[in-house]
Order: sequence, then C-alpha cells, then structure tokens
Amino acid sequence: MTTKLQSPPTAATTGTLRIQLAIILTYMLFGALLNSVGAVNLLVVQTLGVARADAALLDAWKDLPIAITSFLVASLLPRLGLKRSMLLAVAAVGAACAAMPVLSAFWAIKLLFCTLGAGFALVKVSAYSMIGLVTHDKAGHARFTNLLEGLFMVGVLGGFLLFSHAANAPGNGWLDVYPWLAGIAAAAFVLLLVSPLDEGPIQSPGTTVRQDLVAMAPLLRMGLVVVFLLSAFLYVLIEQGISTWLPSFNNEVLRLPTAMSVGLAVIMPATTALGRLTSAAIIGRLGWYAVVMACLVGIAVLILVTLPLSRNIAPIVGDAGWLNAPPAAYLLPLTGLLLAPIYPAINSAMLSALPQRQHAAMTGLIVVFSALGGSLGSFITGRLFVAFDGATAFALLLMPTAALALALTRLRRHLNHV
Repeated sequence: MTTKLQSPPTAATTGTLRIQLAIILTYMLFGALLNSVGAVNLLVVQTLGVARADAALLDAWKDLPIAITSFLVASLLPRLGLKRSMLLAVAAVGAACAAMPVLSAFWAIKLLFCTLGAGFALVKVSAYSMIGLVTHDKAGHARFTNLLEGLFMVGVLGGFLLFSHAANAPGNGWLDVYPWLAGIAAAAFVLLLVSPLDEGPIQSPGTTVRQDLVAMAPLLRMGLVVVFLLSAFLYVLIEQGISTWLPSFNNEVLRLPTAMSVGLAVIMPATTALGRLTSAAIIGRLGWYAVVMACLVGIAVLILVTLPLSRNIAPIVGDAGWLNAPPAAYLLPLTGLLLAPIYPAINSAMLSALPQRQHAAMTGLIVVFSALGGSLGSFITGRLFVAFDGATAFALLLMPTAALALALTRLRRHLNHV
C-alpha cells in the first residue's frame, strides 16, 4: 500500500505560520512606535523646548490620521490587497524612522506620528481581516487575537525600554533610537514580502468601488455594533489616558527623575502583555463578560488606592533607584494587567458574530472609534494635568470606567440575541 506524501499540508502549515509571524512582527513594531508618545511627550518638552500644551497634541497627530484613514479605506482594503496595504505602511514608517535623527525637529516628530497613524490604520484593518484567513474557528480566532494583542504589548514594552535607555542620552541623542526601529521595519517588510496569503475568501467580485466605500453604513444601523463601538471608544479612552500620561505622572506628581519616570512606566505595558497572553484560558473558562467586569472593578479599586498615596511626595535625594520609588509608582501601572483582557475579548466576540466578508469594514469602525477614544482620552487627561494636577486627572478616569461597565452589560445582551 502506497503512503501518501505529507508535503502539501506541511507547506501550507509553514506558509500559515510565516504569515502569522509577519503579522505579529509588524504589529509589535507599530506597538513600540505608537505607544512611545508618552515618553516622547516628556522628552520633546525637555530637549526641544516644546510647550506642554503642544506636546499634548501628539496623540491627535497619530490618532486622527488613524481614524481618517480607517474610515476612508477600510472597506477598500480587500480590493486593494491586505498584504500590499501592510507592506506600504511598513515601508512608509521605516523611511520616517530612518530620517528622524537627521531632521531632529518637533515638526518632524509630528510628521512621524501622522505617518504612524495612517500606517497603523492599514496595518490593523489588514491584520484583523487576516486573522479569519489564518485561523479555522471561533476558538482559534480568539486565541490568535489575544496572542496578537499580547505581543503588541510586548512591542510596547520594548519601545518603553528603548526610549527609557535613550532618555539618558544628552541633548537630542534620544532620537538615535529611531534607526534601530527602521531596521525592524525593514525586517518586517521582507518577512511580509516572502509570506504567502490567500485573500480569496474576503474578495467581493460582484461589488463596485462605491459599494465597498459605503460598506460600513449598514453596520452602523445595527444596535449591536453601536453599543460595541461605544465600548471600544471608552476602553481606549481609559487605556490611553493612563498610559500616555504615566511618565508625566511619575515625573510631576511622584517627583521622580526623567529617565526613571519613563523607565517605571514600562510596568504598564509589561503587565498588559502578561494579561493578554494569559487571559485567553481564563476567558475560555469563565466567559468574556465575567472576566472584563471583574477587571473594571479592579481598575477602579487600584485608582482609588493609588491616588491618596501620591500626595505630598518628596523628591528622591541621592541615587534614584527603582527600589526607593514610592508605592504609587508601582500600583497605578498594574491597571495594565486588568485592562489587558478587555479589548481583544470584545473585538473577537464582535468579529466572530459577523460574516467574514464584513470583518474589514467592522475592523475599520473599530479602528476609527478606538483612535477617537485614544485621542480624546489623552487630550482630556493632558488638559486636566494642566488645569488641576495629575492625581485629579487620573481620578476622573473613574467616570468612563463606570460608563464602560454599563456599555459592556448592554453589549452582552445584544450578543446573546445574535
């Protein structure tokens, strides 16, 4: 009896693994760059003489292009090609990073974040649309979504470590971190280029460009989608409000040195990465709603416990080390562990409830509302920093936390009727 050769399945498995690795590396790169805005906020004020109010707008320079690009092109990406769109984004961001040490100006940093925003819109819509092509069922979709978002936070962690180390450089020397990131972009570009991807299942050969452009409109008429988008908006508002201004909170409220302020902020992406990489099993056992509601209660408790500890702290005298940092410097970043499961859990639940052909349009809406939430969260928190103080700014984040709990309760009811 002749034994059948197993090479075709092996080749297919290898191709799937390669494109998964390409998606992950690209996503991690954008995680490192997009979430560097907190460190960059602090560094441009100190090294380039930028006003705090102007630095607070850096989030808008990345988030508004994310929203605009997602809204305009998300529905067209299946027609344009998911992999081709991702290659374009990686190439543009790599070139912008390579130019940063040469340009060395605030306008160049704003241009970089604008490029990042537009590129991330292409990357995220492409990546989320690809998940359905490289997984086989709802469980696989949820696992890879959690893995992707978890490793995104590992990228954020790497970015924090890079910028924390770069913060010690004299003058504008911290800009020398960008050529290293340009090298990672080049590696991601090559890996994407050589990775096969069958995009046939998401193509809609019977539709026109105009029909593709208005593909988001029917989704906005669904009550389920509206509640979900509100949930995504509120989540990102909270997450960006904390993460973007955490280095400034450490520096201005806890009175820690600049490099230490950026360095300690790395705890948040580290705990977020840990939470996302480990939460899939817990959600599988308890269900997404029970887990995310417990997390929201935990976030409120952490904020309420941390803020009284941040009052009237004296500056560190002598050598500044992590071991002599105040307890508040460690407690507030732990919100990352509790924020971690929420975003991938609700995204996967929503996408799994829709036909695959609607994933690109739905992801576009996710990106638009996430970008608006991130930009608004960072802007509001920054303004509250100026008007009041960092402790008050973070205390007021309890309001969107409570609103998110209500929105997720409504979302569960809608999903139960799908």
